[in-house]
Amino acid sequence: MSSEEQQRLLFRDAMASLPAAVNIVTTQGKAGRCGITATAVCSVTDTPPTLLVCVNRKSAMNPVFEQNGKMCINVLSHEQEEMARHFAGMTDLAMEQRFMLNGWRDGVLKQPVLQNALASLEGEIQQIQSIGTHQMYLLEIRHITIAQEGHGLIYFRRKFHATPHQELIA
Repeated sequence: MSSEEQQRLLFRDAMASLPAAVNIVTTQGKAGRCGITATAVCSVTDTPPTLLVCVNRKSAMNPVFEQNGKMCINVLSHEQEEMARHFAGMTDLAMEQRFMLNGWRDGVLKQPVLQNALASLEGEIQQIQSIGTHQMYLLEIRHITIAQEGHGLIYFRRKFHATPHQELIA
């Protein structure tokens, strides 16, 4: 094994040790409707509200995201692990069957919004850049829905985990 391959595998193992929120990134428009489970989502700035979303370049969803020009980031609760598995391709459900499951509605920007998600952030893609194996999307957020309750779902060491619930201290 080459040192470059060893470094790549070490990096992947290190990233598996970085707990990350689990999201379903969806789109709907002229190119169709699709979604993927993603953990590579992070805040960029609050003025204007912008998120960074990274998707593997091999994903068949990239052309759909690009052509539709809009996305919704659905931040999952611990009760939505099964939905995360469906959109990660861990089950046999076809894409349209995934959207037939209970809980989907059209959002303000007509993007698929998952009801009972901890938060749903609909936005317009402002920039796309390729780096290495991934496409990076900068998404300017236009509409936000936030749930009042729920525990988070994270991906850590290649497994899903519920975040522990703690009361907020005022």
